[in-house]
Amino acid sequence: MKHFYLLLFSFFSATLFSQIKGTVTDLEGNPLPYVNIYVENTYIGTTTNEAGKYELNYNANQKVNILFQYLGYKTQKQHLEISSFPYTLDVKLEEENFTLNEIVVSNGVNPADELIRKAIKAKKINSDKTDKFEADFYSRGIFRAKDIPKKIMGVEIGDLEGSLDSTRSGVIYLSETVSKIKFEKPDNLKEEIIASKVAGNDNGFSYNTALNTNYDFYDNYVDFGIKMISPIADNAFNYYKYKLDGTFYDDKNQLINKIEVSVKRDKEPVFEGFIYIVEDSWAIYGLDLDLKGYRMQQPILETMKLIQNFSFNTDKKMWVKNIQSLDFDAGIFGMKFTGKFTYVFSNYNFKDSFEKKTFGSEIVSFADNANKKEDAYWSAFRPVPLTEEETNSYFKKDSIQTIRKSQTYLDSIDAKGNKFNLLKIITGYNYKNTYKNWNFNYKGLLDFSSLSFNTVQGWNLDSGFSFRKWNDENGKFTSISSTFNYGFAEDRLRVNARFYHRFNTKNYANVSLTGGSAIEQINNSQPITPFINTVSTLFFKNNFMKLYNKEFIKAHFGMEVTNGIFINSSLEYEKRRALFNNTNYTMIKSNDVYSSNNPLDPTNEFSVPFAPHHMMKFDIGTRILFGQKYISRPDGKLNVANEDYPVLSFNYEKAFSATNSNYTYDYVSGKIDYDKSLGNKGNFAFHLKAGKFFNADNISFIDYKHFNGNQTHVNFRGNYLNAFNLLPYYSNSTNDAYIETHVEHNFKGYIMNKIPLLNKLQWNLIGSFHQINVPNTKPYQEFSVGFDNIGFGKFRFLRIDYVRAYQNGYLGDGIMFGIQF
Repeated sequence: MKHFYLLLFSFFSATLFSQIKGTVTDLEGNPLPYVNIYVENTYIGTTTNEAGKYELNYNANQKVNILFQYLGYKTQKQHLEISSFPYTLDVKLEEENFTLNEIVVSNGVNPADELIRKAIKAKKINSDKTDKFEADFYSRGIFRAKDIPKKIMGVEIGDLEGSLDSTRSGVIYLSETVSKIKFEKPDNLKEEIIASKVAGNDNGFSYNTALNTNYDFYDNYVDFGIKMISPIADNAFNYYKYKLDGTFYDDKNQLINKIEVSVKRDKEPVFEGFIYIVEDSWAIYGLDLDLKGYRMQQPILETMKLIQNFSFNTDKKMWVKNIQSLDFDAGIFGMKFTGKFTYVFSNYNFKDSFEKKTFGSEIVSFADNANKKEDAYWSAFRPVPLTEEETNSYFKKDSIQTIRKSQTYLDSIDAKGNKFNLLKIITGYNYKNTYKNWNFNYKGLLDFSSLSFNTVQGWNLDSGFSFRKWNDENGKFTSISSTFNYGFAEDRLRVNARFYHRFNTKNYANVSLTGGSAIEQINNSQPITPFINTVSTLFFKNNFMKLYNKEFIKAHFGMEVTNGIFINSSLEYEKRRALFNNTNYTMIKSNDVYSSNNPLDPTNEFSVPFAPHHMMKFDIGTRILFGQKYISRPDGKLNVANEDYPVLSFNYEKAFSATNSNYTYDYVSGKIDYDKSLGNKGNFAFHLKAGKFFNADNISFIDYKHFNGNQTHVNFRGNYLNAFNLLPYYSNSTNDAYIETHVEHNFKGYIMNKIPLLNKLQWNLIGSFHQINVPNTKPYQEFSVGFDNIGFGKFRFLRIDYVRAYQNGYLGDGIMFGIQF
């Protein structure tokens, strides 16, 4: 019966969505990919695949004119009288005979420059013609890998779910979607995905959407992670040179100008290639542009080719984008990657306006059973035929999935990894049940990844156990873990445990319970990492990390209560005790002595920053993301931040039931985070924090507001807007009010790219300012200038800053070395 319904569906699909199909080649029989094919004076269209094959869903009229448009070739109109469907039509396109009459340069004016000026002047008019529409949207993406090693940094890679062949190459991702979209410039989008298909995952939902496909060259900037400058931007002549490569007439007898676009400075965020401009209307006829990875500040990316084809509607008198394709190639560590994304826009319905509530916070949603469409559906609705490579990839991955998701196969694979031997008592052991989605892990007695050194514990390392269980469909996740930390010089074992449960991936509601004993930094923001402190202590005898002992139990709850508003709350009992140095071990010969573990009295080894005590703490906070959009997927909610608005955070903390009533207090704080891209001028970021303690005159030093200082001259965390560069770790701590300011502007090459010779370095100039304001003290300030994107070839993750510090006058200066990805 199932097969009967499938055949019945296939019959009606063929009837309702009849096809005109065939192959498009040049005169020598070479296939032409991404030919723009559409029904004359309609928005019904498709494109050819890499093998030149196409399928056009059409059944409205048996007499029809079909146009075949391809950049660099003559547009061909085919008048068809169709007696039955499917109808096969193979087409050969002839190369365009570009005409370039003798160029007359008048007063040194380049004719291509004049054409571009007219296109710039008319771009708002042309853009406004297509600023509101509904359309059908099709997307397909393929991602290939080549020469993938069996291991990377000792970690087994495997065959990537059967994607890699014996040469360690193959298609590692293939997916496609069919959707209905509503769009209003500049960025209002409403998309419903009708069908979604992922090779090798019959329950998968593709991430291909229309969300990041609006590459509109009528805008001044085109967003590719960095703001690329359009060849017809208002300031385009500052970045581009133009040459009229030729002209031709299309099938409507409209003159099309083919203009070569080249760059004035190689390292700028610019395109190169060809732009086709229609005479008189000065609209875009087509684009064939190349992007270089280094111009996008994506060094792993080698090149990317963007092609856009537009069609003309005689009735509406407008040029509309039907086809968009992106080809790319990339590589690193000898591995090579290539990919292609194909986008087809069809059945446009242009609107004068949309109803008021058309666009909201939800920008993408999935129809019911979008991932359950049969092959017959895809045969009927897929506007671009699959290539042989794609057909084989679907077949191979789907076949492999059938085998590899079976319990027999998964249990057999797990059995190999679950084998236990006595050595694993030392090195660690992992047991997993992939079929039932759980695993158990034991870190081993010698977990060298946790090994570190501090003057309180000496050498110390961790061990522990963990259990994880998850459900990918509903987003539930549970984790139970324990940590055993042993300090050799202190000769003490500390044990704590944690239970965590996430209820779903819709609002990410979660609860956790932690407790036990732990060693903590006095600044709970952990301003110095164990690794940096180990190096600083052992090689420079600077033991900056200051620690105390905490025995505790803490309950926590968090969730997104409504779109863009998050809350979290916790209740904690703490018993605190000061600690002392227990070792003077070092790896260098030095007469210097370690500072004490008391930041308030660093020269007195026997002093303590606080007396032993216990207390309760209650905390509640919220984070508000204005203008947040989101994607509704059946397997969860994906939030999309809006850079037009700041992020606000508020927090209230109350300490009570303390050993000494002087240790109780109330504390309110807030934060504003604002990050904004300023076109090709770079990225501006502003982070402001403020807070106020109440009834806190004699509270424990642990509960003061501590600022994230740095005395190591290195920053490996990459967050430059939550820390200072030269600030001693506890020099400005306060139990009163404070304002903390961080401002930074990364010019993203806007200045450096214009300086001869220096532009070859591809460094980004960065300026920043940091300040602390507390009562009765002069502000602490830092001014810095530096560069990031430092490195060579594909490896550009270094940053260097020169910093000057002031507080009641000049304090000092220094160089900061950092890593920023």
